Amino acid sequence: MAGAATLAFLIVLEIAARRYGLPGPMTNQAKELIFAPASGPLLYAGMALTMVVLTWRQRFVAAAAAVGVDLVVALVRWAADASVSGSHSFGNGALWVILGCAVVAFTRRTGEERVLLLKGVGLGLLLVAGRKTGDAWLLITSKTRPTVLDQYVATADHALGNPSWLAGRIVRATGPVGDHLLDWVYVQLAVAAVVVALYQLRKVAAERRFPRHHLVRTFLLIGLLGPGIYMIFPVVGPVFAYGSGAFGTGGEQWAIASLWPHTTPPLIAPHPVTYDGVTPRNCMPSLHTAWATVIFVHSRTGPRILRYAGTFWLAATLSATLGFGYHYAIDLVAGVVFALTIEAALRSLDRGWDRSGTQLVVHGTVVFAAILASTRYLSLEMAHHPWVFGPLLILAMASVIHGYARTTKGWAPMAAAPAQRPEPRLEAA
Repeated sequence: MAGAATLAFLIVLEIAARRYGLPGPMTNQAKELIFAPASGPLLYAGMALTMVVLTWRQRFVAAAAAVGVDLVVALVRWAADASVSGSHSFGNGALWVILGCAVVAFTRRTGEERVLLLKGVGLGLLLVAGRKTGDAWLLITSKTRPTVLDQYVATADHALGNPSWLAGRIVRATGPVGDHLLDWVYVQLAVAAVVVALYQLRKVAAERRFPRHHLVRTFLLIGLLGPGIYMIFPVVGPVFAYGSGAFGTGGEQWAIASLWPHTTPPLIAPHPVTYDGVTPRNCMPSLHTAWATVIFVHSRTGPRILRYAGTFWLAATLSATLGFGYHYAIDLVAGVVFALTIEAALRSLDRGWDRSGTQLVVHGTVVFAAILASTRYLSLEMAHHPWVFGPLLILAMASVIHGYARTTKGWAPMAAAPAQRPEPRLEAA
């Protein structure tokens, strides 16, 4: 049922993308069997997820096959003088290996072994298809939402001090070192998620089953539901609405005013503004913040180095989203609430809904809806009373964080009590 629903969703997105004259997620993914992929590291990360069901010998064979295919494809491109500008020169081999595992599952496996291998293939393909699905979603937001609500978000962001403007100046002051580091962290977020997921799935090959809950599930669901919010609340971000744009989209001709990152926007009555038909409306909530938040949450059960890495990735992602002008601060607040609410819902679904789980999900949903509604309809009031609404926003987010931590702590299995050692007894004389 899950596979059929996913396939149907991909078909719908494919049709929707083609209505605007562009290939959809299925076409773009199929092209990467031959043409230079958009993200080679992501394809290898998907292959790594597939390999959690394999033995170590099978993993080495699969990895060698992927590298071998990539070398052959690279030689063919070199001989044909084919350009890979804007793409990666590797990754095709990883996709071939994932599909090869599917063929092996159908032709060489039976029963539970076939199901387990197909689950691994599905997990890997879902990760790589998730990016293509997101690209199609973002295309749809840019084509169907000609106006954006950036003035409302920028006005409401006065309650938090407009930190994107300050962060933008700080990132520029760090020079190319800080810029490249944050950009790498921002782009490779999915690879960081796979590292945490591989730790959670490390026992699958030995136990021949997947754990009931792991990071990839939450990661994919955030990517599926988030763009739906973009359709309701279209926002492009400070660098586009108040700057010169990025990624070859936007520009000062579309900007409300050329202000970012040196001058904060003035307090005026906000209204929807028209923007170009290319730039994604992908700000509210910040999905990069949501993904980094669940990476941080799931890394808490790992060893110390994984916990440190999860903390670093969260801090660096928040710095990048603000410092590059991709998001306003309220986007980040909404992203944290969005992530923890989805994580709580999935965990409640796995363990069975009870009062504590229901209350947590309802609380997170209400807080998230209140953030969106207040940003849309109370932005001027928020800007004029920052010492009231600023702390309220932070407290609302903190209430969800505290509720999640307290509730899930109660869900954790209690450690077995140590056996009581018998008291020494004196022998009778």
